[in-house]
Amino acid sequence: MKILAVEDNTVARAVLLKFLHRLGHEIIEAYDGDTAWDLLQKNADVRVIVSDWNLPGSDGLSLCRKIRDRAGGDYAYFILVTGTDASEKNRERATDAGVDDFLTKPLNFNELWTRLRVAERILRYTTHVRQLEGLLPICIHCKKIRDEKNDWRQVEGYVRERTGADFSHCVCPDCRSRVVVPELEQAKASAAKKPLPAV
Repeated sequence: MKILAVEDNTVARAVLLKFLHRLGHEIIEAYDGDTAWDLLQKNADVRVIVSDWNLPGSDGLSLCRKIRDRAGGDYAYFILVTGTDASEKNRERATDAGVDDFLTKPLNFNELWTRLRVAERILRYTTHVRQLEGLLPICIHCKKIRDEKNDWRQVEGYVRERTGADFSHCVCPDCRSRVVVPELEQAKASAAKKPLPAV
């Protein structure tokens, strides 16, 4: 996963980068909120931001608000790291700014690992929801849908896998009058024209 790590303190940034490298992530680093914002404009595939609260220029909350206000793009999971008191008021401010998760310094490797696992799961779900809400590539002939792996799937299987929904097939009123009734009438007329077999 591609992560933007934003930390102005050199030692704290080195610790954060070491943790993220150990977890096998691709990392882009920034030392302030303004640089982080510029990097995000050039790296649309960054899906997780781990940012300090107190930064020179735009702080972590301002950065998060900018990310939440931008139009389009995939959802980015924002983890705010702070040495500031993790009071209820500060957590409320962070949540109001659009922060997804909140960690206090000094960082704990296991806590960060857990939060990133949650981030991966949430991002997977947001991608699925976006695909279901957005435009889906569908074949005009067979009605198969192209999924995120570029595989063509039956609509029922695609939706069932993502939502757990089952399908009961039926005929809508328009198709009944336009397709089914004429087919039945044609079958009746065809059957009436056939001579009865000799007894």
